[in-house]
Amino acid sequence: MEFFGIRFYGINSENIQKLLLTLALIALIIILRAVAGMVAKLLLGRRTDERARFWTWQVISLVSLAVFTLGFLSIWFREPGSLTTAAGLFTAALAFSLQKVITSFAAYFIILRGRNFSVGDRIVMGGVRGDVIALGFMQTTIMEMGQAIPEQPDAPAIWVKSRQYTGRIVTITNDKIFEKPVYNYSRDFPYIWEEMTLPIKYGDDCKRVEAILLEAAERYTLKISELSKEALDNLRERYFLHDGELRPRVYMRLTDNWVEFTVRFITHDHGTRDLKDAMSRDILDALDKAGIGIASGTYEIVGVPPIKVEVERDVMPDGGRGQE
Repeated sequence: MEFFGIRFYGINSENIQKLLLTLALIALIIILRAVAGMVAKLLLGRRTDERARFWTWQVISLVSLAVFTLGFLSIWFREPGSLTTAAGLFTAALAFSLQKVITSFAAYFIILRGRNFSVGDRIVMGGVRGDVIALGFMQTTIMEMGQAIPEQPDAPAIWVKSRQYTGRIVTITNDKIFEKPVYNYSRDFPYIWEEMTLPIKYGDDCKRVEAILLEAAERYTLKISELSKEALDNLRERYFLHDGELRPRVYMRLTDNWVEFTVRFITHDHGTRDLKDAMSRDILDALDKAGIGIASGTYEIVGVPPIKVEVERDVMPDGGRGQE
């Protein structure tokens, strides 16, 4: 194309036609994607199954990408020879300059297999803890949650002292699944084992303390133990897994200052803080009724060294004494 005596290489009627066809293809895909989304909403109705909605949109996105790729190649590369050459150059350029992008895109398809995590799972990925709320071609979006007390020193620092939402939404590139482990709280076994530890003074009724802890744990987790048995049996069929104790149990440990009681129980992957709060209230009431106190670190002063106080007096010039 020549304009005001200037010749523009690569711009001709054929390329302009291809560009217009490409823009029309993009517009068509956007319209079809919107129509597919409306149809999906009508079919799903008011279902609250987030996984069904997630996979529906993933299928729509993948089909849209495939249609665009085939259409783009068909418009711009009509000859097989030019397509092979262009594809080779394009692949080489991508491999050199977009390594992270390619790795994240490849990780997306690995995540889609469902063996790492899926939308709705509670995970730790790339140092971020929370629930997966969205999954894209390049990034995973997580609603961040806080840390339990033993996890507090871990980075990044979190001000919420339990596994509850902080309100921050974090995006992480998908390639992190190749760099660090992905911890999944709810993938194949939507239950976790939890513990509560109490220090009790020497001389108190240890058997009564153990009974109080077991009673509180069984009151709130016995039904969960029954429900989790089937899930654990399914887990054993898929993996080599030793037997796990599902019923609550109390462990005792002797220390220099007190007797340490630890009650271990199983709970859902969500709602742990509410359950431990209810258990703590019942345990405190039962200990108070039994006259048993919780031990704490104390210091006793066994003696005070003698203190000598000296008072200076002012001496007057005539030999008299001033005020003390």
